[in-house]
Amino acid sequence: MSFAGFQNDVYLKGLFGEQPTMPFDHRVLQAAAEAVMTPGAVGYVSGGAGAGDTMRANREAFDRWRLQPRMLCGIPAERDLSVDILGTASPAPVLLAPVGVLSIVHEHAERAVARAARTLGLPMVLSTAASTCLEDIQDELAGSPAWYQLYWPKDTEVAASMVGRAEKAGYRALVVTLDTWQLGWRPRDLDTAYLPFLQGQGIANYTSDPAFRAGLVKTPEEDPNAAVLHFLGMFNNPALTWKDLEWLRSRTTLPVVLKGLQHPDDVRRALDAGVQGVICSNHGGRQVDGAVGALDALPGIVDAAGDLPVLFDSGVRTGADAVKALALGARAVLLARPWVYGLGLGGEVGVEHVLRCFLADLDLQLGLSGHGSLADLSPASLVRS
Repeated sequence: MSFAGFQNDVYLKGLFGEQPTMPFDHRVLQAAAEAVMTPGAVGYVSGGAGAGDTMRANREAFDRWRLQPRMLCGIPAERDLSVDILGTASPAPVLLAPVGVLSIVHEHAERAVARAARTLGLPMVLSTAASTCLEDIQDELAGSPAWYQLYWPKDTEVAASMVGRAEKAGYRALVVTLDTWQLGWRPRDLDTAYLPFLQGQGIANYTSDPAFRAGLVKTPEEDPNAAVLHFLGMFNNPALTWKDLEWLRSRTTLPVVLKGLQHPDDVRRALDAGVQGVICSNHGGRQVDGAVGALDALPGIVDAAGDLPVLFDSGVRTGADAVKALALGARAVLLARPWVYGLGLGGEVGVEHVLRCFLADLDLQLGLSGHGSLADLSPASLVRS
């Protein structure tokens, strides 16, 4: 499927007097979205850990790698960007990263995101910390592919219940986030004393869970504050070790993907644990301040992984970013903040706009740099500055 034609549609509409209603530059998009979001939501979405050094490192890592275009390569006008990752087909090597608490960004929250993902056929990774329960999102997806991201709760019964619900509902893989067993130090949230979970937002998968509800004296509807406290008591789970993955794998037939790996030795441990994939990620700079930029970590992760699929997130903003990550060995990238800003600015329409822009940019950057297909990409496509 070719995505580059999207820009021609924009130009043709302009010829007949139809001007775009949303920005195309991700920096302008962010500014426009932040102008309509609440201060708490802006801090939560745009902020990072500590002084923001890891967020900067993510972008600086992309700047250090440069595409070196080649000419007269016989590039097909229609490029096939489709991939299959762990049995999940996608028209492009792009997934929607898991982002929680989307109700603070737009009233339609994850439902709007699911509809946009369904329109384009891109896999959506639903967060445990969603504002909408996982079964309802499957209704919105109507068969479009999705994975479920697990924040592994301290309560084993709740963990088992959520994994079982995700498999029964039709999610195609389980993404276990390893870097957020406790919230990082986030000054922008602290400046506004804003943690949306305390307001009962982002806990729909918990309050709809039978095992979670069984631990309450009153239902979440009768005593929402008690439900919030029950959630807070099980979210932090620092005692998890590599040995616990054996229990998790025994509870599901879904492929297990570990998200948050930044060191090659951890990838080797993941291989020993028998998982099916890893995601090189530092949580977009939201957890550890002063950490290595995710793209700097990627080559070592890919080398250690061997045939294990490696996906990538953290700092991805443009099609060129995606091409660089793919050239360094990622099978696909996960996009997050840009479509969240699209959601804040225009709901489902905003998310779809951002995704179409990203796909067109990726398609064009691939072809214009002299690559006729994803298979043509390699580290030789880049130079390090």
